[in-house]
Amino acid sequence: MGLVVRVAALYVDPIRGPYPRIPGVDVLGWAGPRQGSFWDRDARDYGGPDPIVAHPPCGPWGKWRRRYKGGEGDADCGPRAIEQARASGGVVEHPAFSTLWDACDLPRPRAGFDEFGGWTLSVSQVDWGHPCPKPTWLYIVGTDTIPPIPVNLDGPTHCMVRLRRNTHDRPELPKRDRHLTPPAFARWLVSLARRCAS
Repeated sequence: MGLVVRVAALYVDPIRGPYPRIPGVDVLGWAGPRQGSFWDRDARDYGGPDPIVAHPPCGPWGKWRRRYKGGEGDADCGPRAIEQARASGGVVEHPAFSTLWDACDLPRPRAGFDEFGGWTLSVSQVDWGHPCPKPTWLYIVGTDTIPPIPVNLDGPTHCMVRLRRNTHDRPELPKRDRHLTPPAFARWLVSLARRCAS
């Protein structure tokens, strides 16, 4: 049996998130005003050498960025996560159509590789058990192969935000749960990051 490649999980919820329970994963939490005694390792300070799985705050870069109040970290975490992936290999996860892609000149899905060997994969987290569809882009550096993607035939049970224009009757997911990564997706991302080890 070979050695397990160590992976660093960055900008994640170290209390409620799934990464602390995955063997071989070093967890560095959110970076921002809510840091306390259990968030004492700022993910922005990570300098390698292990490949990463990064979930920088989407609030400053997503659809609702004008309403973001900084609860999960600062906007600078996004570009820093891209730098970290390019330096150590790994994957950065963000909502589909995140403005981080334009800010960091990242390739869109199916647009090929950038000068760092990075490329973008589009997935839906519902396939790993998220209650919402949650379309997601993954910026990957260090491999051009991925583990098999599961297919969830049951579909979503909730929506992120209930809007008047919704054409379904799914309930809104509580705000405190929206940022959580499904455990199966976290394991898949760690497996993907391990392929990125140089």
